[in-house]
Amino acid sequence: MLPGGAVRAGSETDILLLSCMDFRLANETEDYMTGQGLRDKYDHVILAGASLGVLTDKYPAWGQAFREHVDIAIKLHQIHKLVVIDHRDCGAYKVLLGEDFAKDPAKETTIHETKMKELSAIVKKDFPTLEVELLLMDLDGVVEKIGAGGHFTRIGR
Repeated sequence: MLPGGAVRAGSETDILLLSCMDFRLANETEDYMTGQGLRDKYDHVILAGASLGVLTDKYPAWGQAFREHVDIAIKLHQIHKLVVIDHRDCGAYKVLLGEDFAKDPAKETTIHETKMKELSAIVKKDFPTLEVELLLMDLDGVVEKIGAGGHFTRIGR
């Protein structure tokens, strides 16, 4: 950034990524974004639980901070898309919702789908011009994309 808050030419990006803070998937998340041709071309917000972190009533400041990050990413970098990567076996889901969803993969998929769709609806209401992409990552780095029908489609690593 230049003095006075001006943004250097060529610093625009199209995407803001929201992911979980889980150290087990830091490299896999970066690898996924690089594989999409986005290395060093996205802004990144990290919250425990990713979508759940924005939605939790236990830490309401997280949701507010997320909205403020989206707002500034739009102003600074003209983002037009939010990519949300939740992941399986998420400790934040265990702590914040009081259940180990990883023990039942179908139930785990459903809870992530529900939370991500809830977040998507909020984002579309608050930031109607943003496109939203919802992804669920396995611990091996394989990513599934939630589709229009609510089903996940594996799109690889």
